[in-house]
Amino acid sequence: MMTDDAFWAELRAWRRDFHAHPEFGFEERRTSRLVAERLRSFGITDIVEGVGGTGVVATLTRGSGNRAIALRADMDALRIEEKSDLAYRSQVPGVMHACGHDGHTTMLLGAAKLLAAEGGFDGSVRFVFQPAEEWGKGALAMLADGLTERFPFEEIYALHNKAGLPVGKFQARVGTTMSAEDNFEIVLRGMGGHASRPQDGREVLVAACALVVNLQTIVSRRVAPTDSAVVSVTELLTDGTRNALPSTARILGDARSFQTVVSETIEAELRRIATGTAASYDVGCDVTYTREFVPTVNDPVATAAALAAARTVLGEENVTLADQPGTGSEDFARFLQHAPGCYAFIGNGEGSVPAHHPEFDFNDDALPTGTGFFVQIVRDRLATRPTQP
Repeated sequence: MMTDDAFWAELRAWRRDFHAHPEFGFEERRTSRLVAERLRSFGITDIVEGVGGTGVVATLTRGSGNRAIALRADMDALRIEEKSDLAYRSQVPGVMHACGHDGHTTMLLGAAKLLAAEGGFDGSVRFVFQPAEEWGKGALAMLADGLTERFPFEEIYALHNKAGLPVGKFQARVGTTMSAEDNFEIVLRGMGGHASRPQDGREVLVAACALVVNLQTIVSRRVAPTDSAVVSVTELLTDGTRNALPSTARILGDARSFQTVVSETIEAELRRIATGTAASYDVGCDVTYTREFVPTVNDPVATAAALAAARTVLGEENVTLADQPGTGSEDFARFLQHAPGCYAFIGNGEGSVPAHHPEFDFNDDALPTGTGFFVQIVRDRLATRPTQP
């Protein structure tokens, strides 16, 4: 492969430019424009922009094979103020690449450049650059825009960096890999009043505090100990002030699970507990419960293929099976509902701060890991006869 120092220096420059110019979901106009421009500079001509809003899909075909696989990278940033001293720190107030999508995009571009220049496969590769992963809407938008009909593929693969995992390491897991994410909002309505005379009204703050505690019994008393679940209240907002009791309280939060039946149990119990707690305090209650992400479930054959490709690139000793699924969520799961595939992790370094931290930075030393994997999985799966994992 043409992977000399100049090649990796170019990729580092791209990655740092993306880092300095982050864009929130469905606002990735500069990013998607640069992605399309670079793909054209590689000699790739089949490029469609605006898929699912700001997504880009490019197709590269070599040989006469009729099989197609897809490689996906997410492009969006987060609404977090960067607190680093990097020379290439975010130039956009309140927005930063705190999850490494700048690196994911760069690795897929690097793979596209290598595959366009060197080939080594027989069939078609779909390079899928996705918007708005962070809030779970980008994959659905691309699917609604006809992704699988307009750009059909038989398998799909994606990578995410992992803080704490050494650079050069690769992990994947068969089956459930990441959790579903549900969001909830509970609104309590009563009658506030002067803080010195609570008996004159039906203030909601005590009810809200009781409800926050009561919700913790969902996991401890209603979900089987053999099942995994998390119910977290993340916000408690009222219209009260220092000497005025509130009339309205909003309780917002997040629930994670790995099975549909557990998600359904959480919702049913949350509604029951919220209604019952509100009634015991004589206040009104409205509950909104939404499912933002579904579980990410890796296909056994595709995962075996991903592990085999990673071993070819990195060596047996650097590739492992993850023993537990993660409680984070990922909208790549929506693609896996349409085609088998694998979502895997590469090391961002043992000293990396966690994703979504205001000082997070994708480790440029990990660029060869992801780029090499993407190239190898294409050559394995689109060989004249697909390599058997």
